Amino acid sequence: MSDVRPALDRRTLLRAGLGAATVAVVGSELALPGVARATPGTDLDWIIGCDEWDARPPADPLSVSTIPTNKIIVHHMAFPNVTDHSREQAVTLAHDCQDLHMDGNGWSDTGQHFTVSRGGYVLEGRHGSLDRLRAGDRQMISAHCPGENGRAIGIENEGTYVTDTPPPDLLDSLVRLCTTICRQYGLHAHDIFGHWDFRATLCPGAQFYRLFPGVRRQVFRRLGTRLSEVPARRWPDLWRFVNSPTVQVAQYLLAYRGYPVTPSGTFDAATVAAVGDWQARNGIPVDVDATLTAPTWETLAPALDRDATGLPVQAVQFILNWKGYAEVTVTGGFDPATRRAVQDLQGLHGLPRTGRVSTDTWCALVGGIVRQSLRHH
Repeated sequence: MSDVRPALDRRTLLRAGLGAATVAVVGSELALPGVARATPGTDLDWIIGCDEWDARPPADPLSVSTIPTNKIIVHHMAFPNVTDHSREQAVTLAHDCQDLHMDGNGWSDTGQHFTVSRGGYVLEGRHGSLDRLRAGDRQMISAHCPGENGRAIGIENEGTYVTDTPPPDLLDSLVRLCTTICRQYGLHAHDIFGHWDFRATLCPGAQFYRLFPGVRRQVFRRLGTRLSEVPARRWPDLWRFVNSPTVQVAQYLLAYRGYPVTPSGTFDAATVAAVGDWQARNGIPVDVDATLTAPTWETLAPALDRDATGLPVQAVQFILNWKGYAEVTVTGGFDPATRRAVQDLQGLHGLPRTGRVSTDTWCALVGGIVRQSLRHH
């Protein structure tokens, strides 16, 4: 998780007109009524609420977002991979996390909405999150991913998964939780992302991230979504208030297109200007916050074959290396190590293992989801 102290997301405030509604939270009761659009009587008794695990009260009033929830962001906690999978350990975990976030980070409460233990126990993180999930109409503004805290449900998973993989009980509960969140908030399996898709961090860990296509497929099957309802590609909706490795990929591509942009991962003024100009030149609606919309990505990213060189290849190599392909180095030449890594990534996402970088492969590289990935078994 990021240790940057978050403010209310600017887009949350702008889209809410006068800003997000601030409400007092006592236990799990909110002083803001919601109009439920979720299925009445949804069973959420399997989620251990803040009152049940005896959470500390928030240090300051919490806020409810007034914009729609549009994604789930999955994290690892960078905590030890304990062998104690008991309920008691899950409760201890929740306390340790809240103490770290409140006393160490200076946040008002636990940063994420929900926590999954290695034993598969699911706990409410930020006060009010369980009530909002039950209503399914809006979310608590959180602190797990600056730039996305008003529109993304954050799930922390106990453990560290840079070189290890999560245990089966954790994965099963994560799938159940993601499925429930999707049903309650009207989301889809293709709305599940990882923390490093939106922030410069090693979270959720390279080995965990490799499992995300499989997690999404399980959620997709449980939701009963028709494949025809899935967009061909769901790109990460990066905008000027996030900084991440994927922003750096976009900067490589903008530089390739001739813009004076330095690939740094920081969504700076030069990047904002370049995105707006590219959108205008290509007949794409210009987004006030320089959001990298699907048409922006799809016109920006060139098809690459084994004879490709230069900045686009550097972009591919950079993001592959960041996401765990240690054998790939940023040389700008489409070498055998790069080709093998591309083929491996294509296999994970159910794409033909051609080693060429098509639009579908670009989407998978930058953390997006392709329709074919959900069909693949």
